[in-house]
Amino acid sequence: MADVFESLELLFDRPNEPLITPKGENNSVFQLTEQFLTEDYANNGIELNNRFGDDASEKIPLKNLSKLPEFKIATQLPKDAEFSLFLPKHQEMANELLGVLMDVPENELQDLLSTCAFARVNLNPQLFNYCYSVALMHRRDTRKVRVKNFAEVFPSKFLDSQVFTQARETAAVIPPDVPRIPIIIPRDYTATDLEEEHRLAYWREDIGINLHHYHWHLVYPFTANDLSIVAKDRRGELFFYMHQQVIARFNCERLCNSLKRVKKFSNWREPIPEAYFPKLDSLTSSRGWPPRQSGMQWQDLNRAAEGLFVTIDEMERWRRNVEEAIATGTVRLPNGQTRPLDIDTLGNMLESSALSPNRELYGSIHNNGHSFTAYMHDPEHRYLEQFGVIADEATTMRDPFFYRWHAYIDDVFQKHKESAYVRPYTRSELENQGVQVRSVSVETPGGQPNTLNTYWMLSDVNLSRGLDFSDNGPVYARFTHLNYRHFSYRINVNNTGSSRRTTVRIFITPKFDERNVPWIFSDQRKMCIEMDRFVTVLNAGENNIVRQSTESSITIPFEQTFRDLSAQGNDPRRNDLTTFNYCGCGWPQHMLVPKGTEAGMPFQLFVMLSNYDLDRIDQDDGKQLTCVEASSFCGLKDKKYPDRRAMGFPFDRPSSSATSLQDFILPNMGLQDITIQLQNVTEPNPRNPPMSV
Repeated sequence: MADVFESLELLFDRPNEPLITPKGENNSVFQLTEQFLTEDYANNGIELNNRFGDDASEKIPLKNLSKLPEFKIATQLPKDAEFSLFLPKHQEMANELLGVLMDVPENELQDLLSTCAFARVNLNPQLFNYCYSVALMHRRDTRKVRVKNFAEVFPSKFLDSQVFTQARETAAVIPPDVPRIPIIIPRDYTATDLEEEHRLAYWREDIGINLHHYHWHLVYPFTANDLSIVAKDRRGELFFYMHQQVIARFNCERLCNSLKRVKKFSNWREPIPEAYFPKLDSLTSSRGWPPRQSGMQWQDLNRAAEGLFVTIDEMERWRRNVEEAIATGTVRLPNGQTRPLDIDTLGNMLESSALSPNRELYGSIHNNGHSFTAYMHDPEHRYLEQFGVIADEATTMRDPFFYRWHAYIDDVFQKHKESAYVRPYTRSELENQGVQVRSVSVETPGGQPNTLNTYWMLSDVNLSRGLDFSDNGPVYARFTHLNYRHFSYRINVNNTGSSRRTTVRIFITPKFDERNVPWIFSDQRKMCIEMDRFVTVLNAGENNIVRQSTESSITIPFEQTFRDLSAQGNDPRRNDLTTFNYCGCGWPQHMLVPKGTEAGMPFQLFVMLSNYDLDRIDQDDGKQLTCVEASSFCGLKDKKYPDRRAMGFPFDRPSSSATSLQDFILPNMGLQDITIQLQNVTEPNPRNPPMSV
């Protein structure tokens, strides 16, 4: 009998195929009873299931449920429809299904397996996959179950639609034991450089970046019947910080490509010049994702099928109420009382999550902004069109308008940070008495001092897990992505006091703005991208701190972003994929460093050693922190966020005195000019499967 955890993992496999067919590389078959048959297979389903079982390497029995789950709302989503958490009706469906999966008694794993199998058989595959993933992450008895890589389960959300016809031909014609040549995906397949925004396509359409965004929202759902799933420590603030860093990184890339910083979308009635033609097909709906033409604009939404009735007037009213809260520093509650506004509350208000203090007053600005943009082509459902890519958490970052919208959202947060109710940091909060940073530098093996190098890499994706109704053998697609040469930070510090702990905070920022002039601090602080944050011990006297770029607290290792996408079966870091389930929302390691330019683009490296007494967090269980990877973006599972300071410290607030970054420097900080140089070469990923040519 198969291990129940392995059986649960198989429910991810080939999401559009019926459960009757074999699953997984070992040709496993679930032994179905009448409970697990849909109407389509009511007459012959058991017979077909038995036929597949005759050739199966293992059979997985399913326990009959004494009471079948009721999905009164979730069954309203057709199996061939797209699913979006931005839509109110879909949120209700997800809440219902997630509630059923979470309500199965703890450690009743056979009941859970049968409940999940019943849901998979009867519900939309994307709705099921989302709720199933969230449930596995948040149930205490399923932490050993590996949540499958979403790019493998639904590869059509990440790759050129032309790939899949070729992939099916490969699966049908070439035997599994014969080496299969990867299908090459061109680097430029959604547009040409005649479109200015296409210069950033390598970044917006990167598989790792889009996986990061999808996975972050699995870890931090904004709605659930069980509020404990939503109410994680500093959740609203983390919504602000993760997206703020995305905008800062995007703006760095724009400067690397001779473009201005992204323009926030603040006039919601003006035409949108940015077009986007995604070149994606949905394998669920068998339809292409709708494009957006240049010059389209928001229109009032009246889509009964999705429960979406919202006007631009309402959005503007909610915006005025949020602006009032920022101007007064107070939030009005439904009972008429008020409370002080903080960044965590503002994050939950803007998104808006189930933790919003007053949804009637402050509405759902962020989520509806995605929906307005996604339905500009069919705001009344007149043409039965589905939403655009910006309404799907797995595809939204592909759209250039995502960044204009989030530049506006970030500007709202920055107005709060710059308000009279958030004071600038005092010198005593910034300094660390007795700690003097003598020098900081970066070193790349075989490279120039204080120079970081980027380059292009070819990596293979195995499409077979998401390629329904085809041979089980691997089918590879090869895509090109940015990567960087690994490097180390070297920090020389003098500690005149006794031995102590300190938090090392590392940022980089472009040295000049788009006009090629030095920044003023009020602008440059918003361009600082966090590269790493870690706690270390300072001995008395001289200290030489060396930190590898691959140890970053921002990123997840390359092997986790691309786990199972390349040959890593013997990688020891794959053993704890429970950690990945939670920490997989980190930034992809291969995109840690901005592209730079071939001539070399000047950046500044900033290092701060802050006062650990002001940083430390005492966790409730007293245990040492685990899951260090990506904790800056993901927090820690079932623990407090591992830093008492505001997220983005020390650059989250304006300075009362500094006019430049140089003015900001104190003895416990270091600043070093560095260069990021693109080596315009393309190299194969050494982790690519050996059988691919």
